[in-house]
Amino acid sequence: MVHHQKISVGRRKTSVARVIVKPGSGEVKINDKKLELYFPIDTLMSDVLLPFVVTETTGKYDVVANVDGGGPTGQAGAVKLGISRALVEINSDFRPKLREHDLLTRDSRMVERKKYGQKKARKRFQFSKR
Repeated sequence: MVHHQKISVGRRKTSVARVIVKPGSGEVKINDKKLELYFPIDTLMSDVLLPFVVTETTGKYDVVANVDGGGPTGQAGAVKLGISRALVEINSDFRPKLREHDLLTRDSRMVERKKYGQKKARKRFQFSKR
């Protein structure tokens, strides 16, 4: 019974999440761990589940996600985008709702590169007049 399962990709900063959404009881597994264990921080957990809250489908779909690269925030954002994209593939009526909450936009902000002759991207070395 493989019908209705959608695979999609979400990205944020340097994280990439491959997400499978299928009808179920609302179980969320990320890298073979339960959501609560993988993202123990409340804000990240609720961030990941936001697409379901917005579309009022909490507990109707199971999620299996493989996420790689970046840190917790980027990974949570990547999974969130992946779930949103999968939900739109399952039911395109969700699009306006998700769009309204900015859940279908890839956050294009990336880390600015370090420049030579400087400590970081914008921070300079200390200037000494003498």
